Amino acid sequence: MEGRIHSVETSGMVDGPGIRYVIFTQGCLLRCQYCHNPDTWDRDKGELTSVSSLVEDIKKYTPYMKFSKGGVTVSGGEPLLQLDFLIALFKELKKLGIHTTIDSSGGCYSNNSAFQEKLKELFKYTDLFLVDLKHIDDAKHRVLTGVSNKHILEFAKQLSDAEVPVWIRHVLVPGHSDDEQDLEKLSSFIKTLNNVEKIEVLPYHKMGVYKWEELGLAYPLEGVNPPAEESVDRAKEILGIQ
Repeated sequence: MEGRIHSVETSGMVDGPGIRYVIFTQGCLLRCQYCHNPDTWDRDKGELTSVSSLVEDIKKYTPYMKFSKGGVTVSGGEPLLQLDFLIALFKELKKLGIHTTIDSSGGCYSNNSAFQEKLKELFKYTDLFLVDLKHIDDAKHRVLTGVSNKHILEFAKQLSDAEVPVWIRHVLVPGHSDDEQDLEKLSSFIKTLNNVEKIEVLPYHKMGVYKWEELGLAYPLEGVNPPAEESVDRAKEILGIQ
């Protein structure tokens, strides 16, 4: 089994608990205006990599992962575009006792029976989902990402119903995703979920702008600066982050 991989980070510290081996998959259906990995959008790029070769490389880092209570995180792009690959990889990782995490926007979530069958199979081997809730307002979500949020919220609810642990993440973009009324609505939605272990506010940054330039793309948030510390603190207060 092979997956289309963009890149690998062997000592990630922000994509789940402990030290993580992070696999960035290729392909995404969203076009987030602040995306710091636009080079992962194209589903036909990246490198086809076998599960066996990834597992052999991951084994080299298991002492660090186990010492720090870390594991493997698959990010992207959008990992759920490659369900067969995820299932095959995570099956092997669970044989080794490795903690597994998926960082997903839920952008390709579907009620299609084939997708649902594979997703439920994947749940069996996934210890944690990092769920990126970009915006609670559907119209604003369409502007920010290019797609509706209805199926994404449905995905979050399914994870809750299945009792799969999640960390909720929200990128705080000044003038785009920091409205207090929207944050109140987001907080109310999160409270309907029974599987949330952690909520994170991720301040918008410009570290990926150079990739847009390299790809010849106009950066949509030109002139938008990272949020002030007070805005981040206020968002955390509204979302109930201690």
